Amino acid sequence: MTRRVFSGGQVLDGTGAPAAAGDVAVEDGRIVAVGVGLDGDEVVDCTGATVLPGLFDCHVHVMMSGVDLMRTLQTPFSYGFYEALHNLRRTLALGITSVRDAGGADLGVAEAVRKGLISGPRMQIAISMLSQTGGHGDGWHVCGAEFPLMGPHPGRPRTIVDGPDEMRRTVRELLRAGADVIKVATSGGVLSARDDPRHPHFRPVELDVLVEEANAAHVAVMAHAQGAEGIKNAVRAGIRSIEHGIYLDDEAIELMLAHGTWLVPTLAAPRAVLAAVAGGAQLPTAVVEKARVVQSVHDESVTRAIAAGVKVAMGTDSGVGPHGDNLVELGLMADCGLTPEQAWHATTLSAAELLGVAGELGSLEPGKRADVVVLDGDAGDLTGLAGRVREVWRDGELVAAGGATVERGVIAPR
Repeated sequence: MTRRVFSGGQVLDGTGAPAAAGDVAVEDGRIVAVGVGLDGDEVVDCTGATVLPGLFDCHVHVMMSGVDLMRTLQTPFSYGFYEALHNLRRTLALGITSVRDAGGADLGVAEAVRKGLISGPRMQIAISMLSQTGGHGDGWHVCGAEFPLMGPHPGRPRTIVDGPDEMRRTVRELLRAGADVIKVATSGGVLSARDDPRHPHFRPVELDVLVEEANAAHVAVMAHAQGAEGIKNAVRAGIRSIEHGIYLDDEAIELMLAHGTWLVPTLAAPRAVLAAVAGGAQLPTAVVEKARVVQSVHDESVTRAIAAGVKVAMGTDSGVGPHGDNLVELGLMADCGLTPEQAWHATTLSAAELLGVAGELGSLEPGKRADVVVLDGDAGDLTGLAGRVREVWRDGELVAAGGATVERGVIAPR
């Protein structure tokens, strides 16, 4: 087997250790050594660059390409699957070799990536988000029409549920459909015009049934949770991660610390909504107003959670905003109190721990899978990251270079 050495750069191994000069040796798709002066059959010149583990984004929607309702109405049903191919390529070219899709992608999309039919990051999929009637996932509008952003189809069960019995059945339907993680909305949201992000959704008995079914299948649960009461209900029920966390209060933060609950901040999401509106996207007035209100509150809540020591994993909500802008989230997390090294840790080993794959991915350590990113410049500089990704390797094979994926030895269209 060919022994390939990434040599001449700084190594930020993802464990939390500072970057240092060193080499990374890879053989048969695995990391075999990390150190100084390593030799091999082939050398990847990393001069002037930082060598990182493959990156994670723990909250994406690869089947979404923006939030303009009129555009969505005018888009053919099958077109979203072809857009997903483009979105997956753009994500992989950033050095993100693993994602958790928080709703939209079905088993067919995930299997196409897993079997090499299309190029993209490794995927864990939620398929669709559980929502109560009138909740964040309910696409009912006051005119009487139902228009969810991501409606049901044969690979994506309908997930508007009320009461423990409907919850139990629908969780089982999602598991049958191939869900790797279960997602639930325990509060209102920004993009849903008829609810309030501060209001809790689902009663504790419903959440208890959800977690019971997920635990039986050895599957984690993630909660779209923006209001403090919805966050606290999710944490008390044993849900593994809080997505967004906009209105965290002191009690919610204390509960998260006590339960070891993760926070996936998605700081880019409200900014993406406002940017879309500025670019001409058509959204209900209530949605735009909520996005304006929550941005500063969101930043302040995440800042307090970070200061308190809540575990953080990187997630962007890409799909609400453009795929390809994902790495902006690292700078936003740093603005809320993470050091650059901590922001990278949230995007590597912390994220791998959240997704349950830290034994295989998330750091450059012997025995782990050889997902390697070569980033131009110093990793302490979090500006312009997307344009600085020189090469992306997955399982020891080159999969992207210069911002484009490499498929069967050929650079694919961006």
